[in-house]
Amino acid sequence: MSAEKIISEWKRGVFKPIYWLEGEESFFIDQVMAHAEHNILSESEAGFNLSVFYGKDADWAAVVNACRRYPMFAERQVVLLKEAQQMRDIEKIEGYIENPLSSTVFVVSYKEKKVDGRSKLSKLLKQKGEMLTTKKMYDNQLPAWANDMVQQHGLTITQKALLLLVDHIGNDLSRIQNEIEKLAVNLGTRKEINEDDIENYIGVSKEFNVFELQAAIAQKNLSKAIRIIQYFEANPKAAPIQMILPALYNFFSKVFMLYSLPEPDEKSVAAALGINPYFVKDYIGAARKYDYNGVEKILLLLHQYNLRSVGVHDGGTSDAGLMKEMTVKMMV
Repeated sequence: MSAEKIISEWKRGVFKPIYWLEGEESFFIDQVMAHAEHNILSESEAGFNLSVFYGKDADWAAVVNACRRYPMFAERQVVLLKEAQQMRDIEKIEGYIENPLSSTVFVVSYKEKKVDGRSKLSKLLKQKGEMLTTKKMYDNQLPAWANDMVQQHGLTITQKALLLLVDHIGNDLSRIQNEIEKLAVNLGTRKEINEDDIENYIGVSKEFNVFELQAAIAQKNLSKAIRIIQYFEANPKAAPIQMILPALYNFFSKVFMLYSLPEPDEKSVAAALGINPYFVKDYIGAARKYDYNGVEKILLLLHQYNLRSVGVHDGGTSDAGLMKEMTVKMMV
C-alpha cells in the first residue's frame, strides 16, 4: 500500500491496528508519520491518547504497554514508534502484533532497512497490519513526481524550469517539496513557475547550468561551453564535477542508443529512450552533430575524466581544468 492510500483511508476513518513503514525513502515514511501524529486525533484527544517513542531510547515493554491501553474520551489512541531500526529487541513486540487492540493505531517507522521477509515478525505484520515498503525514486521519475507536486499547489511549471529544479536538488524529495512550497509563496498571483523563478528563488542560473553545458557540447559550441565552465569555476557550488559528469554520461548514452533505432523520428525516440518528447530534438540534434564514433569517444572520455576527478592517473588538476580539457577533446 502506498503512503497516499494509507493517508486517504485514514481521512475516511478506515484504520488498521498496525502500520509498519520501512525502506530507503524516508520522505514517504515521514509523510505518513506526520499525518498520524497530527491529524488522526483532534488536539483535545491527543493530550490523552497520543504516545510517541523513539527507537534509540525506547524500551519494548513500555511501547507494548502503551499499545495495550484503552483510549480515554476518544474512539481510538495512536502510538508512534519512530526510528525503530535503532531499537534493541524489536522482535519482542511480536507478542502484541499477534494480538493487537483494535482501538489502538500503532505506527512504526523503520527507516533505511526492511524487516527480514522470512522472519516471524514479517509474517505477523502481513497478517495483522499494513506494510509500506519504500525505495529511492529513480532519477528519471523525479520530474514527473515534482510536476505532480507543483500541480498539487494549483500551479504549472515550464519544462526547462522543472528540469533545472530537479537537476539542482537531485534525489531529495523533502527538499524538492520545500523548494516548491517556497516558489508557491513567492509567485504571488501568478500560476506558472518559469526559469526566472528558479534562478531568483532557488539560485540556479538559467544560463549557466548543467543543461546549458550539455546543450553547448551537443551543439559543438565550444566557446559557450567554456564560458559555462568558467562560471562553474567561479561558483563551485553551482555545479560540482561529480554532478556534471553523470548528467553528461546519461545524455550521451541515450544519444548513443539512437544509432540502433531504424527510424529515429521524434515519437520513436521518445518511446525508446524513455524521455519527455519535449527534449527529443536535443538528442536527435546531438546525433547529427556527432557520428557513432564521436559519441563513443565522448562516453570513453567521460569515464576517463571521472576517474581523473577522483585522483586516478591525475596529479591534482582542478575540476575546471579537467572539464575544459575534456570538452575540447570531445569536440575535436
